[in-house]
Amino acid sequence: MKRFSLVLALVALAIAPAIAALQVGAKAPDFTLQASKGGNVFTFALADALKKGPVVLYFYPAAFTTGCTIEAHDFADAIDQYKALHATVIGVSHDPIDTLQKFSVSDCRSKFAVAADTDQVVEKSYDAVLGGKHPDLANRTSYVIAPDGSIIYTYTNLEPDQHVANTLQALKDWEAKQK
Repeated sequence: MKRFSLVLALVALAIAPAIAALQVGAKAPDFTLQASKGGNVFTFALADALKKGPVVLYFYPAAFTTGCTIEAHDFADAIDQYKALHATVIGVSHDPIDTLQKFSVSDCRSKFAVAADTDQVVEKSYDAVLGGKHPDLANRTSYVIAPDGSIIYTYTNLEPDQHVANTLQALKDWEAKQK
């Protein structure tokens, strides 16, 4: 029985990073961070962005890494689809703002903002810390937040390839329900 309990505990630990703590229907924690879009630094406030429509908030481990570059390119390529759905896209990592100024131009192609959460307060409030051997990095987690501040979709996967398609579909599904 002890061995079975140990196996269950290890399985739970193995899958825990794949499950975001903030579930659909939960209230998204409000935040304000320094961000950069097209190399220009500004203050991003979730509450202000939600006044304009839904927000796609995605956390990524580190600027200029392979998976994060792929994901940033994917979001940049899809930005017109997000705009058509009245959605704001914001990426968040632990990187300092000077790094994100460069990343916002090169990898985000000046299409959307990325924000600096250097102390990981926002990452922790969204349960988006990678943990394990890399607690200083964000897990690759995407949230779609409705204008009322409720989470309508969440997805965690270190592979970058489905975050854009999944968040776009969640926005389309949400919009269809609003009609």
